[in-house]
Amino acid sequence: MSSANTPPPLPPSGSGTPPPLPTGPGSPRDVPPQPGSFPIDPDTLPGPLRDELKAPDPVAIDTSAEELKDGLNLCPKCGSTDIKQRPGTDKLICLFCRHEWEAQRVEEEFGLGEGLDQLEGTVVASGAKDIDADVSALMSFKCTGCGAEVTVNTENAMTARCHWCRHVLGVNEQIANGAVPDAVLPFHIKKDDAVARIRQFVGKRQFFALKAFKQQFKPENVIGVYLPYMIVDSKASVDVYGQGEIKTREYTRGSGNDRKTYYDADIYQVERHVDFTVDDLPLESSANRGNLDTRANTNNIINTIQPFDTKNAAKWNASYLAGFSSEKRDLSVDQLRPNLEDQLLSIGRSEVELSVHMYDRGVRWESERIKVHGSRWVSMYLPVWLYSYHQPGSNGGMLHYIAVNGRTGETMGSIPIQQWKLLLVALTIGTFIESFVIWMMT
Repeated sequence: MSSANTPPPLPPSGSGTPPPLPTGPGSPRDVPPQPGSFPIDPDTLPGPLRDELKAPDPVAIDTSAEELKDGLNLCPKCGSTDIKQRPGTDKLICLFCRHEWEAQRVEEEFGLGEGLDQLEGTVVASGAKDIDADVSALMSFKCTGCGAEVTVNTENAMTARCHWCRHVLGVNEQIANGAVPDAVLPFHIKKDDAVARIRQFVGKRQFFALKAFKQQFKPENVIGVYLPYMIVDSKASVDVYGQGEIKTREYTRGSGNDRKTYYDADIYQVERHVDFTVDDLPLESSANRGNLDTRANTNNIINTIQPFDTKNAAKWNASYLAGFSSEKRDLSVDQLRPNLEDQLLSIGRSEVELSVHMYDRGVRWESERIKVHGSRWVSMYLPVWLYSYHQPGSNGGMLHYIAVNGRTGETMGSIPIQQWKLLLVALTIGTFIESFVIWMMT
């Protein structure tokens, strides 16, 4: 007599279809897992899988403004929606009653500058949440002034004026298309100032500039644009392993042209571990701006005008964008995580540099490891004045940028140059140096 757990005997050869698999009580496919059980122990898995399974779920910080959920930003004194930023300040001004007020700083409002050394897991502010690819760029509002329907295309604008009653509406409600961040850092540098800085930058380099560029150069065409960034706080650890050398003796062998210098050194195995926190690390969250292909564009120029005083960023309010352009975020936290780890690893390397200065022949790091214990992600618009020039050429040519930090005025750029002038100057300098050396030797 066979029990329910005993498989049935095999059929005779050539007897047709095999018997069905056992399905009675005790069969593996019919036994439900015990409550709380897990078929695989995460601790037995490889490092990346183990860490992913055991990592806590992301925690969200709701930075949306209840008072702006209807898409309107009203003057607290008269209720008008005709509001703009007061140039050169972080204040908003009502163009109807001239009342001025300053928006709340996002860091103070939500405590984003606190608890860096206690960060665990991934904390994501609501404006930095994953982008929903199905969400349209068009948003419709019902004008509270006259009831008309007003549509805002978030691809290129965050405010719109009702064509019937001139009521101003703004996209203040956070939507999952990357258009609405958690915070905005307002412009301080005015357009006239940015134009003067760009003109001065080009003026110092116009001797080498391409003739067509000089003919078409019009700094008045500069555009104020809010660029999307992720501002990240993080707690991390870095371990590095390698070999360091300390020179013990230096000597020469041979003579004349065969004379060579040798050295002896003691070699040490070097290991370093460092724990650190990072406050307000900016990561570009636009795939287009993050494309640093120097054969096609000079996007890398924008990084050189940092830092921005992100501590002064205001809680999101679309009124700050009136009169400016903006670009949408199209990268989510998971897509930016490798960039974060690369930057944290670079910071970790720099942190250990002071501890290896005794190795006078240097240290060759052979392996390194980073562990991100916790991170906090906030989506923010940063202000940049951008002047662009497209230089025709093969493979689409080159897009040159001159950028001005909208807060500090720091200016850096790229201009197309005439290669023959650069080569002529290099040859002239080389000839002068060679002549000077010969003169010194005679």
